[in-house]
Amino acid sequence: MKHDQAPRRDFLRYVGTIAALSAPAMGAAAAEKDRVTFPPIEAKSEKPEKTEPPGDPMNERVGIAIVGVGRISVNEVLPAFAQSKHTKPVALVSGDRAKALKIARQYNIPESAVLDYREYDKLATMPEVQGVYIALPNNMHAEYTIRAARAGKHVLCEKPMANTVAECQSMIDACKQAKRRLMIAYRRQYAPVERTLVKMIREKKLGELREFVSCNSQNMGDPQHWRLKRALAGGGALPDVGLYCINEARFLSGEEPVEVIGHTWSTPGDARFKEVEESCQFVLRFPSGFVASCSTGYASHKSQMFRLNGSTAFAEMNPAYAYNGNKLRISRVEGGKEGGQEQTSEIQVEEENQFAKELDHFAQCVRQDKQPHTPGEEGLQDQRIIEAIYASAKSGRAVKLSPPPGKTRGPEPQEG
Repeated sequence: MKHDQAPRRDFLRYVGTIAALSAPAMGAAAAEKDRVTFPPIEAKSEKPEKTEPPGDPMNERVGIAIVGVGRISVNEVLPAFAQSKHTKPVALVSGDRAKALKIARQYNIPESAVLDYREYDKLATMPEVQGVYIALPNNMHAEYTIRAARAGKHVLCEKPMANTVAECQSMIDACKQAKRRLMIAYRRQYAPVERTLVKMIREKKLGELREFVSCNSQNMGDPQHWRLKRALAGGGALPDVGLYCINEARFLSGEEPVEVIGHTWSTPGDARFKEVEESCQFVLRFPSGFVASCSTGYASHKSQMFRLNGSTAFAEMNPAYAYNGNKLRISRVEGGKEGGQEQTSEIQVEEENQFAKELDHFAQCVRQDKQPHTPGEEGLQDQRIIEAIYASAKSGRAVKLSPPPGKTRGPEPQEG
């Protein structure tokens, strides 16, 4: 692979200035008194070391109740609190009390703050809980979001937002009525590597966007897993891992699709796919002529990638969509019309915990009473597209989509 130093420095400059898009960090002035600094010891030729800005004192952080202590909560979200600057876990809600108590001891959560689902409405009497993180099977998202809002709690809900458009709308309405914030956990939109790429797109560093090609697949093993039950999951690979492709195309392009074409497939006799689709291939067409061609599945070796083709360059991530280790590369011709050569550069972006980033954005929105960057309207729009893809697959014809009635995203996420 060839590397050209000039474009490489150009790309790195975007990485270094990405924070310029953001407003001042929440609580920065108050936290400044606790900042620790060190004199430089490196030569000028070395990259300066980075000392993380201080987080909030623990007694001032936004308290979060974790609702559902399955894999994503235990393996990703709870450990992310160690890197969060503005949040802390203060309660657990689980149907397995023995497991929840083990977890509570690890995070200094009192036994009295470990609730059963039947006790969920007790959250209304717990002032230390300001928000809830909902990590339940998809069919439970609407009920537990609505109940949290009625209990006076802000909501950070995992994707997909719900199983139907109607459920998504009911969640939005309940939170608006209760004057509580609703955010959907699109962690990718808060990742530094994504913020770097979208900044380059806005500055036309790829030229005009032409097409997006993506695959997000994995091989499911347990036929009894809830993700393979239609009533619980709402569908198969499409709403679970295919959703990443849909949201990425929308987020990077800044457009909304006006037409979808979809096709689903399940291998006859495969016990895993009695209720939901094994794979889905779909095309999204956008007003500018931009096209997204995507494939997702539950019976392939894990593959997570996309390529975004512009008129003057392309960007690709492989792997993409993962919790960590995503690699961004840019390729363009350098050197002029005569003698120009294709130069590909890997963009070095300092990795940060995506779950910590979204937790801190949620805390900022709670404290500042502002719309999240990924509000309920963002999840609702993806669900509209999913339902249109299923309708196309069933009918064998393209399905038109009307524009969303309003904005689907809130203000840009702040740094810090």
